[in-house]
Amino acid sequence: MTMQGETVTAIRISDSEGKLDVFPQKGTPGSSGRGSSKGWQYSDHMENIDGYLMKYTNLVTGWQYRFFVLNNEAGLLEYFVNEQSRPQKPRGTLPLAGAVISPSDEDSHTFTVNAISGEQYKLRATDAKERQHWVSRLQICTQHHTEAMGKGSASSPLSQRRPSQNAASFFSMTQLHKGSSLYSSKRSLLPDHLLDAREMMTQAQGQHRDLIQTIEGLPPVAGPLSPLDQDLLMLKATSMATMNCLNDCLHILQLQQVARQRSSLGGPTIEWLEPKLPDILKNGGPLDNASHNLCCSQRKYCCIPCQEEIDGEDEVEDAFTEKEEELGAVEEERSVILHLLSQLKLGMDLTRVVLPTFILEKRSLLEMYADFMSHPDLFVAITDGQGPEERMVRFVEYYLTSFHEGRKGAIAKKPYNPIIGESFHCSWRVPRSGEPGSPTTEGEDGSYQLRFVAEQVSHHPPVSGFYAECPERRMCVNTHVWTKSKFMGMSIGVSMIGEGCLYLLEHDEEYTFTLPCAYARSILTVPWVELGGKVNVNCTKSGYSAVITFQTKPFYGGKLHKVTAEVKHNATSAVVCRVQGEWNGVLEFSYQNGDTCMVDVTKLPVTKKRVRPNDKQGPTESRRLWQHVTESLRQKDIEKATEYKRILEERQRTEERHRTETETPWRTRYFESEGEGWMYHKPLWKTPTLKT
Repeated sequence: MTMQGETVTAIRISDSEGKLDVFPQKGTPGSSGRGSSKGWQYSDHMENIDGYLMKYTNLVTGWQYRFFVLNNEAGLLEYFVNEQSRPQKPRGTLPLAGAVISPSDEDSHTFTVNAISGEQYKLRATDAKERQHWVSRLQICTQHHTEAMGKGSASSPLSQRRPSQNAASFFSMTQLHKGSSLYSSKRSLLPDHLLDAREMMTQAQGQHRDLIQTIEGLPPVAGPLSPLDQDLLMLKATSMATMNCLNDCLHILQLQQVARQRSSLGGPTIEWLEPKLPDILKNGGPLDNASHNLCCSQRKYCCIPCQEEIDGEDEVEDAFTEKEEELGAVEEERSVILHLLSQLKLGMDLTRVVLPTFILEKRSLLEMYADFMSHPDLFVAITDGQGPEERMVRFVEYYLTSFHEGRKGAIAKKPYNPIIGESFHCSWRVPRSGEPGSPTTEGEDGSYQLRFVAEQVSHHPPVSGFYAECPERRMCVNTHVWTKSKFMGMSIGVSMIGEGCLYLLEHDEEYTFTLPCAYARSILTVPWVELGGKVNVNCTKSGYSAVITFQTKPFYGGKLHKVTAEVKHNATSAVVCRVQGEWNGVLEFSYQNGDTCMVDVTKLPVTKKRVRPNDKQGPTESRRLWQHVTESLRQKDIEKATEYKRILEERQRTEERHRTETETPWRTRYFESEGEGWMYHKPLWKTPTLKT
């Protein structure tokens, strides 16, 4: 026991990293009932806790206070109408073996408990500390009973219910074959118990593969069962998660053994032996001969020199005007999504996870960045502002109107992940206004030309650089973005880490800005996309700044796609402009003098970009690189699109391994590393004729 005010050691389980964080905490009593006197302090034994939490019941009654009891011995979370009814039968019971505890990312009070049966409790604590207390205790209890379930322990209610499905009986279904290929010349590197475990894993993987093939071989409609039966889908997902966990455990044990041998022998290097995953557990199977030949023939692109400047004379107005269809309900692909979810953990980085092809839109991420410039007239008009205040407001207007076309509304599809070295080039012609008869140096028919180039400069982490310039208006923008995605239960979050800078050379001003996060919600039902987070815009020279807030929809009530912004003068803290509305709808600008202005982004004219035809593009340019995937998606041939996509990704992995083995660094074409970011190699301010 600890006295109030003492410093004790607390423990927090991090789902995103899969490890324990230990840190000091004051032993103040909480408000969660009898078991809360130790807060979420670590103890060697699990103890029961109880207390009041708010439980979301339904849309009619909303949130209701209920008395919850964590029964560690039974591995159950029970709740009653109130504390007085505790001697009676619980109003509800949730088994914790195999459950997932998910703190909400929308506030600091809410969390969900997702049972292996599919039942879910959405709960809310009184404050962040109480939520952490409950989440930590639930996670410890869940981990204990999940491990017990895997070992066939009687402490787990699920293992009591299905004793024939525990790990011991699963592994003993087939006798061990001591004469298998696993017992090779490398056997002496690992002790017998690890060799036995590895052999059991091989047999378990074979049995699991047979199970999956049997399920997927069921007739789609006829018969009492089908491959889309909810219980069978849950069995596939949980068995896949179990196999992944077992592989991780064996991997850790082998690493520890290798470390011990290295420390004791101190000389020779021991070759690492990965547990071999069957093809069904991999993201993409082995290449067949035809695909292998195609991959090898396309691999030459790394050696093809790319011309430094793209000839704009070959560019034509973009004829690709096909609208993306909404993803809609995903009932037919539910088994694919459940298979994917079974491999993920909360907070897991999705950078290395191959997502299903049917969620892809028909363009690369690099082209999506170009589509943010689809209102180039608003972009070039920024430098026309009469003073620093007006120029900042114009920048905010352009910034807020760029996401509607860049994200194609709020369609829940994702662009292709760019291949390292991939690039995208295009331009826009912006009509001159108020300057009749002015000479034209770049564009035709009295128009300015705005040029754009993007390049994937890194694969791990995935970093893109893009640059746009209008030499006649003496303005350019340079941006680098690291897209970091993570799994959030029923959502996927994408953080756009990086910074952009707009340069107005005529006024010697630099506007630095960041980008919001994107979220794909309801990925198991009808997916939809929203933006969230706070964006800062700052111009040091003029002393003006802006804060733009993309507000995510709360769980209950609220509006979709809401955005607010304030432009202020830093020296006086005076707010000179306020903006509110929807980033994909109507925006209202309110100025300090009382004037207002309404902007409907859906009615703004979109200037089509100019792109060279695929046959005149380089082998690493986006549209040519992804042309087979794009064409297959247009024809709704998901299987063929998946195969072409897999070939590109496999080629990238092969080349990355080759560079690692030969210690050859990757060389970018258009961007150079500068500090913590990336800069275009020939920015406008380095052009001799434009320096003054």
